[in-house]
Amino acid sequence: MVPCCALSVAENFPSAPGPSGLTGEGASDPLVEVTLESQVAYDGVFIQVVRDRVRCADGHVAVREYIRHPGAVLIVAMTDADTVLLERQFRYSLRRSFVEMPAGKLETGEDPLACAQRELLEETGYRAARWDWLGAFHNAIGYSDEQIAVYLARDLSFVGATSTEPGEVLEVFRAPWRELLQWTNSGIITDVKTIVAVHWLEHFLARSEAPAAATVPATGPRGALPGAGTA
Repeated sequence: MVPCCALSVAENFPSAPGPSGLTGEGASDPLVEVTLESQVAYDGVFIQVVRDRVRCADGHVAVREYIRHPGAVLIVAMTDADTVLLERQFRYSLRRSFVEMPAGKLETGEDPLACAQRELLEETGYRAARWDWLGAFHNAIGYSDEQIAVYLARDLSFVGATSTEPGEVLEVFRAPWRELLQWTNSGIITDVKTIVAVHWLEHFLARSEAPAAATVPATGPRGALPGAGTA
């Protein structure tokens, strides 16, 4: 993986469609804020903080500070119909380990599905023959442009040892996915991306008796999120 760059997440992910009147873009949105001035306030190894002056919809001029992020993916990796792969990883900002699903940042110009396939192999040693798009969400809209794409990986095969980066220490284990619903309620899982993925998995599998959703192709147009809005 590479350090966060100045690439806006909008360049990697298309805007998701929304109900008419609830979402909007650009001049068509009466709530839009117009950028008057933009500067990089902090350019670190992992994050970039931007400070902008904007004109609000009511004419007030305000300062907006936010973190630029290249985007990320999360993989719901099912080893069988009842079991998923999980990881325990120490998160320094909160000084403790968390239970999470495999995930990682997009490299510059990387397709989200390709990133998911790479991260699954690097972090768990597994490849998946079947990939389905579950959705994407913005996890911190008040202070970051990050968007996380969620994929379901099935028909797994273990192909070798993990190849994480130096300093990226993980414990990979398996758990029944239905137990994760209770884990999200009891506080065992507090990682928001994993909480979202667990509930999306529940809804996806509940529809399994309906006509099958289209399987994500192994390759696709650069930057496209296959199946967005259809799963």
